[in-house]
Amino acid sequence: MTGVRADHQTLNQPIISKVMFKNASFIHVGLTKGDLTDVIFENCNLSNARLTEGVVNRVVFKDCKLVGLDFSGAFLGNVSFEKCELNLSNFTDAKLKQVRFDQSSIRSANFYDCKLNKVAFESCDLDDVDFKQTLLKGIDISTCRFNQLNVSIDHLAGCVVSSEQAIEFSKLLGLKVRD
Repeated sequence: MTGVRADHQTLNQPIISKVMFKNASFIHVGLTKGDLTDVIFENCNLSNARLTEGVVNRVVFKDCKLVGLDFSGAFLGNVSFEKCELNLSNFTDAKLKQVRFDQSSIRSANFYDCKLNKVAFESCDLDDVDFKQTLLKGIDISTCRFNQLNVSIDHLAGCVVSSEQAIEFSKLLGLKVRD
């Protein structure tokens, strides 16, 4: 479906399956407790949309504007975000399984108390992202950029970082690094 505009609509428990949206606009759309399965969003705008407490399964977001998108309490499985803008998005209490963020801007997003399983961040901007109370074991952020990252020290063990990032994280532990 090309050029669809459904801004400011609210649907309770919608089921959206096996469809491709291209150049569509879903700004401020409410899809609470929805089910999105086998959906592709290409060059779409879902800014400030609410997909809270829903299921997002086998969904691709490509070149999408997702600023302020709310996934709190949702389950995301086999989802990819390719070259998307997810700044200020909210994943609080979400469960992410086999989710890939690739070349996306995720600045000031909230991943508070998330469950991450096989989640990949490739060449993303993670500046000021909140990962507090989220276990980062096995999560590789070594190719990502950030000046500040909000993490719980006791949830950081096993996170894969670059050597430069490791120096910055050591400051959180109160270490002073000399060359």
